[in-house]
Amino acid sequence: MTMQLTSLDIPDAFVIKQTSFADERGQFSRLFCQKTLAPILAKREVKQVNFSRTTTKGTVRGLHYQRFPDAEMKFIRCVKGAVWDVLLDLRPESPTFLQWHAEELSQENNTMIVIPEGCAHGFQALEAESELIYFHTAFYSAEVEGGVHVQDPELAIDWPLPVDNLSVRDSLLPTVEEWLKD
Repeated sequence: MTMQLTSLDIPDAFVIKQTSFADERGQFSRLFCQKTLAPILAKREVKQVNFSRTTTKGTVRGLHYQRFPDAEMKFIRCVKGAVWDVLLDLRPESPTFLQWHAEELSQENNTMIVIPEGCAHGFQALEAESELIYFHTAFYSAEVEGGVHVQDPELAIDWPLPVDNLSVRDSLLPTVEEWLKD
């Protein structure tokens, strides 16, 4: 089994295509390999692994991130269903500040996305009962969590389905203009 790393236009962001082994019994794939991912991880280590299930097609979650000193790199893989996964560069010093990238992650395509520190993450469920596994390089800290609104016209994120089922928390996230004033 291999992991093919591809850099994205957003600095320090990657897509990882993984091969899997399948036979008449089912499928086996590697979700994480510290040795293979060492060039991306550098001195970071995975500190937390999370799981999410989104029951309704069209649901959008995000756009979330953690500020420094607890900023985190995330490795995200869809293990059931399919999602349209978005990362947004919120690093003012970055040449791609306020640019976003989206990638379809699905059970079938064995693709993982790497969200670097300082970038927000969100996704839309393209299928009901979609499930994600997240590998985080920092522990969750409510004191430093932040986000921006998924429907901010300035971002012009091209969600593939109508945005549906936002949580109260996500519906109250600031626009980029409000976020910049903070």
